[in-house]
Amino acid sequence: MIILRKAEVEDLEEILKINNHEILHSTINYDFEAKTLKEQTDWFNQKNLAGFPVLVAVSHGKIAGFATYGTFRPKPGYRFTVEHSVYLGENFRGKGIGTLLLSELIKTAKEAGFHTMIGGIDSSNQGSYLFHQKLGFKEVARFSEVGHKFGRWLDIIFMQLILD
Repeated sequence: MIILRKAEVEDLEEILKINNHEILHSTINYDFEAKTLKEQTDWFNQKNLAGFPVLVAVSHGKIAGFATYGTFRPKPGYRFTVEHSVYLGENFRGKGIGTLLLSELIKTAKEAGFHTMIGGIDSSNQGSYLFHQKLGFKEVARFSEVGHKFGRWLDIIFMQLILD
């Protein structure tokens, strides 16, 4: 059984583990160095201060994944657009948890009055691409060699969902 809820400060150590695993071992996240608990706490506090949700999926008392959205670009003309992130623990992939998290995040964004949601996906992450397609996202842009990690150039795909 999966429980979705708002993240709490007590969840940050587990969120940090999931986040740092992706930073150190994948191109899901283009950061290089593991975050500290203080950095993750600052991130969480900034999300809360801005009124952006951080959701967690809990399975048998363990954080299985988290999802959030935030400012797409800082200019006021973009105020109705958000960019989201969904992260799952290694042992929780392929079980529908990402779908639960992103579906709830989409619902939350609609209720908050946002018009569109953007996802930035590394082009090598075919699973994420198909996952987003399944939830109605459409590819709207593909940027070649805009990232660099693990000694190679990375392409990013932007996928968009109109929320209205």
